Amino acid sequence: MKKIQMKTPLVEMDGDEMTRILWQMIKDELLLPFVDLKTEYYDLGLPERERTKDQVTIDSANANKKYGVAVKCATITPNKQRVEEYNLTEMWKSPNGTIRAILDGTVFRAPILIDSIKPAVRNWKKPITIARHAYGDVYKSTEYRVPYPGKAELLFTAENGEQFRETIYDFECGGVLQGQYNKDSSIESFARSCFQYAIDTKQDLWFATKDTISKKYDQTFKLTFQDIFDKEYKEKFDEMGIEYFYTLIDDAVARVIRSEGGYIWACKNYDGDVMSDMVSTAFGSLAMMTSVLVSPDGNYEYEAAHGTVTRHYYRYLKGEDTSTNPMATIYAWSGALRKRGELDELPELQAFADKLEEACIDTLNDGIMTKDLVGLVSEGYTATAVNSIGFIKAIRERLEKKLA
Repeated sequence: MKKIQMKTPLVEMDGDEMTRILWQMIKDELLLPFVDLKTEYYDLGLPERERTKDQVTIDSANANKKYGVAVKCATITPNKQRVEEYNLTEMWKSPNGTIRAILDGTVFRAPILIDSIKPAVRNWKKPITIARHAYGDVYKSTEYRVPYPGKAELLFTAENGEQFRETIYDFECGGVLQGQYNKDSSIESFARSCFQYAIDTKQDLWFATKDTISKKYDQTFKLTFQDIFDKEYKEKFDEMGIEYFYTLIDDAVARVIRSEGGYIWACKNYDGDVMSDMVSTAFGSLAMMTSVLVSPDGNYEYEAAHGTVTRHYYRYLKGEDTSTNPMATIYAWSGALRKRGELDELPELQAFADKLEEACIDTLNDGIMTKDLVGLVSEGYTATAVNSIGFIKAIRERLEKKLA
């Protein structure tokens, strides 16, 4: 068959470990045979980030701003053990955090649902979309290991020379310090992205922080959301019959568990990181969670919500068979191709993305699954576990029929 043509490249951000292996399998089996794939390639694998002193991550984010659409593989955020394993000169920051800071966007994460797997929370009937703020907080924090007694202070010096200084703690022994920040412009972008996404998808929007404890930091988020909602979005929400409300993060967790789903739950950066894993696992598997970063100026970066699947990668290196779920990574590609087709007015590319996702769902509904899903199948359904490449080849069979 004639390959589908592309006009503008995608920014392709390769990654690490088992997801890097799956990345190539997906391209070889599900993309390159059908699409004349045009990408501007960046290797965000940890060895290349070390070689370039993480400049490659910055370059890839700027390329995303240039071309408008990117697709990203999962990457390692190194800890002390990773520094030793990869012989790093520095504990490089989260690539996702770096990219989010440059794009100043919001991450929307939603589960992929199939008939045969019922959510672990029995009353969940509709998807829950996590809207995660994508700037600052712990991901861009400054940290210090306090070695001995001393006074820690918070100091801000204004451009006009005025200063704010307050003691954080008088350490009587060693300890640890962390300084976080955010900025009004990013919080405002986050709020507007969430309100607009709620309107676009016709869903209620929840927002939760802990302003009773964090009376300046978290309260700024709360007040900003409310002010923008009242001035810019309340009339449209009322007209559409959808709701916005704020609640404390602990109350939100209780509400989520009791709900039926079908709404957007907006969270600060770290809260969204944690809660998206909880939501995705309760719906089935973290490998069944889609993720898209949307910037205020209309740039998109698609990725899987999960990590690099290190345990499977070590088994793969030993030559052992692995059954790693590629669904979220496939959906990262399909989402990016659909958006590229939309922006470039290529309906055939959009249709290909739709058919690729349909082929994935058909494969799962036919009972062909990776091992992480087989044990989750509801009573009355049957499933067969296959390895990663077997699963991808089964998807290709169904995709070829849809494209015939």
